Amino acid sequence: MSATTAPEAGAPRLKTNRKLVDRTVTGVIWAAFLLILVPLVWLLWTVLSHGLSAINGDFLTNDMVQRLDPETGKLVVGAGLKHALIGTLLITFGAVVISVPVGLFTAIYLVEYAKGNRIGRMVTFLVDVMTGIPSIVAGLFALALFTLIFGVGTRMGIMGSIALSLLMIPTVVRSAEEMMRLVPADLREASYALGVPKWRTIMKVVIPTSLAGIITGIVLAISRVIGETAPLLVAVGTFEAVNTNLFSDRMMTLPVFIMSQYGQATPEGYDRAWGGALILIVIVMLLNLAARIISKIFAPKTGR
Repeated sequence: MSATTAPEAGAPRLKTNRKLVDRTVTGVIWAAFLLILVPLVWLLWTVLSHGLSAINGDFLTNDMVQRLDPETGKLVVGAGLKHALIGTLLITFGAVVISVPVGLFTAIYLVEYAKGNRIGRMVTFLVDVMTGIPSIVAGLFALALFTLIFGVGTRMGIMGSIALSLLMIPTVVRSAEEMMRLVPADLREASYALGVPKWRTIMKVVIPTSLAGIITGIVLAISRVIGETAPLLVAVGTFEAVNTNLFSDRMMTLPVFIMSQYGQATPEGYDRAWGGALILIVIVMLLNLAARIISKIFAPKTGR
């Protein structure tokens, strides 16, 4: 009789221990979450409190070029970031045009054609190496390349696009590769069984199935490089006026604008720097929001 009642007596104690462990682990998780949330909230609050007051119509529609004030007849310096905003969008767009085809085709080769051969292993190793390249090295590469071709002192917006593309390509390759590996082999085999060639299977089956993850990875790669300062400062330089030509002269970008304004060590410069930081954070947040929306739109539809 005692042998049968012993397990029954120990059951409530075991259940109590499990509840205690569960509550402890839950408390630790919540504490870690709140600990991580504190610096994020503090950062957002600091940028909002310092940068919101600097944002107005003139700040978004003017550049930093000196102009003659018709009322006073004196030269006044513009106090806006229009030139930096346009430069950031154009240079980032150029980087996307370069890196997305290269990264996507590389991922297709690694998943569909390499199959663990020597070239595939070498490409994978090089992609891993590129992932750890410091951003300033990418800027120095673009500067050295165009210096050899066009001479010393060359600065163009396209140089910044090339520098940023070196940082984007590994992210695009890795995200696209992982998404395409998740496509079930049964879908490929069914396409081959119907007599569809391999290239058409990739275009009509593999890529559409993994499109949501690929686009999300591309958008996240854009968010990763849009705030880079060192490569753009080295390869593109600074410019006080609006320049919409990637292949002619220097261009200003938001990260370089923030750095240059903060370096002036004046109250006006600090305000413009915080305003530029707020605009940059808003752009990154919009990109991440767009990534989530796009992933939901292009996600494969499941049904019963």
